[in-house]
Amino acid sequence: MKNATNIGYLLDAIDKKIIHMLMDNAKTSLAHIAKNVGISTTAVHQRIKKLEQAGVIENSISFLNARKIGYKVVAYIGVFLEQPNQYPDVVKALKEVNEVVEAHYTTGNYTVFLKVLCKDNDHLMEILNKLQKLKGVTRTETFISLEQSIGRQLKV
Repeated sequence: MKNATNIGYLLDAIDKKIIHMLMDNAKTSLAHIAKNVGISTTAVHQRIKKLEQAGVIENSISFLNARKIGYKVVAYIGVFLEQPNQYPDVVKALKEVNEVVEAHYTTGNYTVFLKVLCKDNDHLMEILNKLQKLKGVTRTETFISLEQSIGRQLKV
């Protein structure tokens, strides 16, 4: 049920158990979830639908292991723009660069902060050259991730 103050969606203990199971494996069957949370399969289905309608659950996806298909470099790129009002146009152009998997409008030094997946350093250089040619981009600053120590969803 929605919170009366519209601050968010109130999750009960059963909702949280369902969410945890789906976060561990998005392909978990409704019957398995029902057995573990102690309610019927129909009730689990109804709860998941309500969570989806409320926007609490946005997608049911499996994560691709980029390293297994040759994308061995993870880089974070801070992008400086001439003017902050160029952000919408730059984001539109960034959406056309497949290797850009996240883009954030930020406070601090960078206008935009990106997460980019690349096959190797030469591929990263190609992406950087492409980004630096975008209208409005004045410069970039790149950080290469040596290891991901934590990779998880928010636990509720």
